[in-house]
Amino acid sequence: MFDFAWPWIFLLAPLPWLLRALLPPADSGEAALNVSFLDELQDLSGQRATGNLPGWRLQWPFVLVWLCLLLAAARPQWLGERVAIPASGRDLLLAVDVSGSMDYPDMQWQDQNISRLKLVQRLFGEFIEQRQGDRVGLILFGSQAYLQAPLTFDRRTVRTWLEEARVGIAGPNTAIGDAIGLAVKRLRDQPAKSRVLVLITDGAHTGGSLAPMTAAQLAAENGVTLYTIGIGALPGQVRGLGIFARTPGLDLDEPGLVAMAELTGGQYFRAHSSEALREIGATLDRLQPVAQQDLPLRRTEELYAWPLAAALLLALLLAVRVIRPLGSAPYWLRRSRR
Repeated sequence: MFDFAWPWIFLLAPLPWLLRALLPPADSGEAALNVSFLDELQDLSGQRATGNLPGWRLQWPFVLVWLCLLLAAARPQWLGERVAIPASGRDLLLAVDVSGSMDYPDMQWQDQNISRLKLVQRLFGEFIEQRQGDRVGLILFGSQAYLQAPLTFDRRTVRTWLEEARVGIAGPNTAIGDAIGLAVKRLRDQPAKSRVLVLITDGAHTGGSLAPMTAAQLAAENGVTLYTIGIGALPGQVRGLGIFARTPGLDLDEPGLVAMAELTGGQYFRAHSSEALREIGATLDRLQPVAQQDLPLRRTEELYAWPLAAALLLALLLAVRVIRPLGSAPYWLRRSRR
């Protein structure tokens, strides 16, 4: 089916003629010669000068260019048949910690040490792709929280944005409370049984303006279920030698993450390996979906390029018609005309 996205654009069709009628004549800046007997000359010739526009033979190419531009601006579209997309009803926001500590390489992937963020990107990228029928969004947080992707059925794009996230992009600290508050703001208008937030962090709250428990209480009041995931090696797994030894798991505020999840009716998980993170993803798969109606969508093909190309071609031909007579004349003739 053929349609225009912005049909009101055609109301601008008389704009050039209105401007011609309302604006004062342009001043060329050249001296003019006043002839007192011009009226007598016009009477003798039988023609009289008028202030009207040129005839249609001179106007129609410009009118055609203007109409083509209006057609392009109105965004002509070809709408395909309606296609129903199944919707399970889950609206899931994924909040990922990208603070400086997420760069610590204490996770295992295919017998290689990789950073915590890299493991989250690889495993939760697959998790996002498998959310068939779910709307998925992404929040990245460090010293501040940012909505990287709103709730959408375009899971591939959300996965791409997760894979492109970099450590420190939102600051070096960990604003857990701000991340939860931003998620509540985005989820509170969704159906009550489908408000789910999965928060992944490797540390304690060290930044932001909203306390984590206050944010969790706000989530509980708005019916948002919070699933918290603490990532990092187990406290007993010491990394390094001598004075450089480090126990990475000690930075994680597990009691706080457990309390926030329980307050909202959710659950806390500890991810210390790729296998544990896969088990967490399988548990989240069992979240109860909410039945919703299928979403009817149409495949839309934009056609504005055709009238726009026609307008540019006509404008080019008009320019060539004006330039060619002077440019094709012999040099001596062009010099004599000066």
